[in-house]
Amino acid sequence: QVQLVESGGGLVQAGGSLRLSCAASGRTTSTYGMGWFRQAPGKEREFVAGIRGSGGSIAYADSVKGRFTISRDVKNTVYLQMNSLRPEDTASYYCAAGVRRWPDDYFYWGQGTQVTVSS
Repeated sequence: QVQLVESGGGLVQAGGSLRLSCAASGRTTSTYGMGWFRQAPGKEREFVAGIRGSGGSIAYADSVKGRFTISRDVKNTVYLQMNSLRPEDTASYYCAAGVRRWPDDYFYWGQGTQVTVSS
């Protein structure tokens, strides 16, 4: 099992930035591939970004390319730097680990952190 704990969400004005963190623990052999997803009210969960290893393979959704950056550190924490935020980025953001299908399907999920972007 893998435990994932997200942090860093909050309220920000449009054009602002936030950095989300996801700390992984437990069966860390399953954390080679990790990702971020988001779900807005009334919408389906959507893939945001994924990373394998230390960054040799990275993928982004078209909607966040050029604005969001995924990275990880040696302590198995994955980050999502979000710049130029837009109201449509408002959602609950979820960390995921254990790739079932790269880059958009995983076995393990965190509880989520809320990001709200005001216009």
